[in-house]
Parts: sequence; structure tokens; C-alpha cells
Amino acid sequence: MLFTEDSRFEGIEKFDNKCWLSSPTMHGDEKHWVDDAILTNWVSTIGENINEVEKEMASIIGVKYAVALSCGTAALHLAAKLAGEKLYGQPKADSGYLSGKKVFCSDMTFDASVNPVAYENGEAVFIDSERDTWNMDPDSLEKAFEIYPDVKLIVLAHLYGTPCKMESIRRIADEHGALIIEDAAESLGAKYLLNGEWVETGNLGNYNCISFNGNKIITGSSGGMFLTNSKEDADKVRKWSTQSRENAPWYQHEELGHNYRMSNIVAGVVRGQMPYLNEHIAQKKAIYERYKKGFADLPVSMNPYDAVNSEPNFWLSCLIIDKDAMAQQTRTGLTYTYKTENGKSTPSEILDALAAFNAEGRPIWKPMHMQPIYKSHPFVSANGEDVGADIFERGLCLPSDNKMTPEQQDKVIEIVHRCFR
Repeated sequence: MLFTEDSRFEGIEKFDNKCWLSSPTMHGDEKHWVDDAILTNWVSTIGENINEVEKEMASIIGVKYAVALSCGTAALHLAAKLAGEKLYGQPKADSGYLSGKKVFCSDMTFDASVNPVAYENGEAVFIDSERDTWNMDPDSLEKAFEIYPDVKLIVLAHLYGTPCKMESIRRIADEHGALIIEDAAESLGAKYLLNGEWVETGNLGNYNCISFNGNKIITGSSGGMFLTNSKEDADKVRKWSTQSRENAPWYQHEELGHNYRMSNIVAGVVRGQMPYLNEHIAQKKAIYERYKKGFADLPVSMNPYDAVNSEPNFWLSCLIIDKDAMAQQTRTGLTYTYKTENGKSTPSEILDALAAFNAEGRPIWKPMHMQPIYKSHPFVSANGEDVGADIFERGLCLPSDNKMTPEQQDKVIEIVHRCFR
């Protein structure tokens, strides 16, 4: 369909410059620290930028130690290894640290959250989402422990910057003697009210991970971080991330290692970004609130959060179409089709319309249990409803770039309105 020629969209002009989902926002400080790394010739995986980023980020999150890594996935992988070693000891040379073990994982998330379980030869068991936050459902987690009582590890992700129901999940984990890997890649700067105290995401699990990917709330172009209150864990991650070199005059290796350390140049970008974290969060929140107000007359709602017990970072603004306002939509494999119906729409139609006018949206994360690579893995839902699949079917991520002007956002809101005509 040529939306630019559709009478429903008459009078709307394409964006001259692309309206992004979430692009990097540079301020100039980044160049100073990158230039400093180059001028001082510290361009490898050691340097003052790395030292300062680790120290400052640990302070922001409220943990004792931070280890700067090449990406959030590296942090999650080493967290999985640490958890496996803690729970099951060191494996044989040809086995993973989670070999033969089941791990409870968030279902509706990016696959980087759960792939490290496979890297270490474990088996992910996917836990359905709940509607209040779109995150891991505590009731489904309880049911999973009834089915698989021997599981000792949980991997959860705070979706789109919204914290999980951590009080319930931590209680369940403690009751079953399970450890938690916290994927806070999307939620840096978000907070959760735990036992009467506000705690930053990235400090809510036993092993905690954040990301500085190019589209995150602050960025290094790449990069990630492992966060902990354990010096022993921090030292082990630092060792593993530098090819597991032993303290010997020569290259001695007694454990399998990885080339996962952050470069001092990437750390320079992160260092320049860090002072603007709260500013970026405020901009993202304003975008969320404008969407919420702009869509008040449509049969849609925004991605939800617990306003009493959490403060999201509003990384991405999303909407979900009411069930009775969904037009016909079919998704099969790599393709999709939909019908245009008066007063109704679909995520596919809205995303196509946005793209036609040079704006970037995105489907909701397709649940892991629906992914071909994981189709044989167990999936647990408390009531058999499959909440994640329903959110994926009816939801989408809106342009949420913090450089988007109110006028640009008004145009996005208008395009969405026209889809329901």
C-alpha cells in the first residue's frame, strides 16, 4: 500500500530527516575523552576512561564494583558462567557451566538475554509475561518451580526500561534457593521500590548487567558492564574477560577465557555520556507522556508500569491496540499481511505507515518460545493464556528518540490516528 497516496493520510508530509526509534544523542563531552585516549595513546582495553567509567557507574547504580565489557551480551554471558560455577562448580573442558541444567528466563525479550544460557549448554525454560509491566510473571514463575523444582537460576529482563515485579520475584527465588541474573540493558537509570528503599536496576539481582549499545539511554556506540557487590565475582569477570590470563611471567591459562573487555575509546564515549543520563530520562518520559495524552481518544494504551513501586527510564514508548479494535493481521515466518478496516488497525499497518513517512517504529519483541531456534524449549504460563504472544500480536514500539521535537511527535501521533480511519 502506498500510504503517501492514501486519502486517509492527505496533507501529511514525509519527515525530511528520519524520525528514529532511538538514536545516539551526543553532547561534545564524548569527543574530549576519546581525543584524550588517542592523544595519550591509551587506545586498548586499559586506560583512565575505563577506570573512571567503572567507578562512576558503580556509584550511580549503588554497587561496590563494576567491570566494563565489550557489550551487554558479554556481561550476560559471564554472569551465566559465574552463576553456573557458583551453583554447579567448574565443568569439564568440553562442557558449559550450565551443561544439562534448566534455567528460567524472561520470554518476551531480546534474544541476547537468553542466548548465554545456550552458550553454556543450559536449557532455557521460558516464563510468560504479565500485563502490569509486560515483564516476567511471578505467578508463572511459581508454577515453573512446581514443574521444575530443581532449577536454581533465573534470568530476567526489565522490558523497555520498566522494572520487573522484583519484590515478588526475589521472594520466590529466595524460597527456592535460586540465583537471579538481572538484564538491565534497557533500564539503566530506572528504579524499583524494594523493602521501602529505591534501588537502581542493575542492583536487584545476584549478577547484574547493563548495556551501552548505540540505541540505549546513554551509549558508548557499544559496550556493557557487569555490576556486583562481590570483589571475588568482579575479579573473576575481569580475568575471564581478558582471556583468563594467570598471574605468571608468561601467558598461562587454566580456565577458558574471552576477549570481552571494553576499549578505552568506547569508555571515553560512555564517560562523556554519563552526566546526561538524567536529562535523557526526562526527555524520554516527556515523549511517553505526550504519546499517552495524544492517544487518549484512540482504542490503544501505552506500555504499562507500576507508578507506586517503580520509576522507569521510559527508554521506548510502546502502544498496544485494544482487542476489539484489532483489524485482521497474519504473521507467518518472515512475512505478514493485514486488512484495512474502518475504526480498526494493526501494528503492521501502523509500522508500515510510519515507515512510509520516514519514521522508525518496531514490533514488540517476539517471545522467545515463538522463535524457531527455541521452539522445542518449555514454556510456562500460570493460566495458559500466553500473555506475551498477545502483546506481540497487538503491540508496537513507537519512535522514541529523545531529539524528536514536539512537532515531530505530533505528526507521528497524527499518522497513528489516521490508521484507525
